[in-house]
Amino acid sequence: MNNKIKMNVPLVEIDGDEMTRIIWQMLKDILISPYLDLKTEYYDLGLPERDRTNDQITVDAANAIKKYGVGVKCATITPDAGRIKEYNLKKMWKSPNATIRAILDGTVFRAPILVEGIRPYVSTWKKPITIARHAYGDIYKSVEYSNGKAGKAELVFTSEDGSEISRQTIHEFDGPGIVMGMHNTDKSIKSFARACFNYALDQKQDLWFSSKQTISKIYDHRFMDIFKEMYETEYREKFEKAGIEYFYTLIDDAVARIIRSEGGMIWACKNYDGDVMSDMVATAFGSLAMMTSVLVSPEGHYEYEAAHGTVTRHYYKHLKGEETSTNSIATLFAWTGALKKRGELDGNNELASFAKNLEAAALKTIESGIMTKDLYILSELPDKKAVNTREFLEEIKLRLEWN
Repeated sequence: MNNKIKMNVPLVEIDGDEMTRIIWQMLKDILISPYLDLKTEYYDLGLPERDRTNDQITVDAANAIKKYGVGVKCATITPDAGRIKEYNLKKMWKSPNATIRAILDGTVFRAPILVEGIRPYVSTWKKPITIARHAYGDIYKSVEYSNGKAGKAELVFTSEDGSEISRQTIHEFDGPGIVMGMHNTDKSIKSFARACFNYALDQKQDLWFSSKQTISKIYDHRFMDIFKEMYETEYREKFEKAGIEYFYTLIDDAVARIIRSEGGMIWACKNYDGDVMSDMVATAFGSLAMMTSVLVSPEGHYEYEAAHGTVTRHYYKHLKGEETSTNSIATLFAWTGALKKRGELDGNNELASFAKNLEAAALKTIESGIMTKDLYILSELPDKKAVNTREFLEEIKLRLEWN
């Protein structure tokens, strides 16, 4: 095409691993490069390159998002012992997502992509439910101990000058048992709260937050207090002007309310709650492959990615030359989310409109009965057809060009 849409500021493009890396290039070739004069700053976070650079490439990619404001990321491998051997790695590198989250101090927002023919398992749900997960601390940074005999476990806090401030008995064991200590910081909780309030305003959706402060009268209560104070001092007027609501309730009450609701809210959760509830929401809406995921920093930096992994099983089939029918929707919506945000921040309406049209074409393809095999199993459409990975993208292209 001669009249490609121009971009003024680059996206940070973060490549990944295995089947999603194959789809990444295929998607760009078929649905993006023919229409956009694509401008990106490229970082290869494929496992071989992370190993070669001693993972410096991941840090560089995160800092580039800070510089340019918007990034789009392909799914990546977090290596285990098996992957170290398979890829002949120097060491077991950390999760790239965790590294980027830490550098951006970001909160992950995940929401389902609704499409006609795939009905949520919860019959009342009509609108997407976005899970905002505080991806720091709690059980994921815990210290654990398994005691083999009777004894006393204590919680001790020592100030930076070495003086003991507090000592409390956790439990006096009369035999073997287990004990765990976990933490969080005011700084991290405030960043989480601010990202949630800002994202709710950006999306013009109600924000719910839930914890268990009636049981955890200090730890969970601190979360509740920080959210409440920030809302009252900084966000109440903005929320009222936008016509949206901030709502707090206990986590068990929130679960009951969510199940009975029609959806349409952002549900902010502590780390463990968000980990569990995001999978529950994804499954209940149909598929993890039909989820958007965006990391948002308190300063307003955005990183869009697919919520799923690298689809290893399909990658091994691809290497054997076998046909695959891998769902590319989450990867496509990562690109469209980033392009929309880039267009919005730059005042580039043509770019934002293209991204919206591409999303509409993708959904129209599925709703016309043409989809990958995973969706074929879920779809209730009377006339449907399963196609392979490339055919699905080509079908989206046909409908995009009809717009």
